Amino acid sequence: MAENGSGDVEKQKLLLHQHEEKHFMSSEVVRDIIIGVSDGLTVPFALAAGLSGASASSSIILTAGIAEVAAGSISMGLGGYLAAKSEADHYMRELKREQEEIITVPDMEAAEIGEILEQYGVEPHEYGPVVDALRRNPQAWLDFMMKFELGLEKPNPRRALQSALTIAVSYIMGGLVPLIPYMFIPIAREAVIASVILTLLALLVFGFAKGYFTGNKPFSSALQTALIGALASAAAFTFAKLVRA
Repeated sequence: MAENGSGDVEKQKLLLHQHEEKHFMSSEVVRDIIIGVSDGLTVPFALAAGLSGASASSSIILTAGIAEVAAGSISMGLGGYLAAKSEADHYMRELKREQEEIITVPDMEAAEIGEILEQYGVEPHEYGPVVDALRRNPQAWLDFMMKFELGLEKPNPRRALQSALTIAVSYIMGGLVPLIPYMFIPIAREAVIASVILTLLALLVFGFAKGYFTGNKPFSSALQTALIGALASAAAFTFAKLVRA
């Protein structure tokens, strides 16, 4: 029986080794890119459209747009840094608290392991050995409680800086798109038309890519993203016209 059980374990390991699951593991980076590019495309686009509605020259629109992209990228990057730093700080606080509870009230923490496993349909006589094994390995016990009791994953120590840079660079890349026509077309009325066409195409492509990587319907995501950008720019253009009138 022991040899048979050992053979089953080896067979399971072999199957797991042969089976390569295609999970997308860079969700945080994708999220940061989506945040940066979507805001970068929409906000400068709306600003340029609004200034065009106020009959500003292409040079003024370009200057204001570049200033907004610079300020926006710094602001968005800082926001991403603070958000990631807050998540890391929260994890460390909970880690310290969980460590203290394992030391001071180990029996209560062990009982919580059983409660967690019961939620997955594991019977007491089945999870008893698991509880004992975790109690013999404090680090594994701590990792188990952090993940399954609190639902917290250990953050990457470089996550905050990585998030800030990813969002900032993505914002700049997205923000420059609606400003490109103003660099080459001196008449704002003509430049805004080119800007609208170029930005809507970029929004469609970005929306499609966003839907593809996040598991949503790519074409639906593309249309939704382009519609939001179009509404933002139309609102800014109309408001500027009304104010100027």
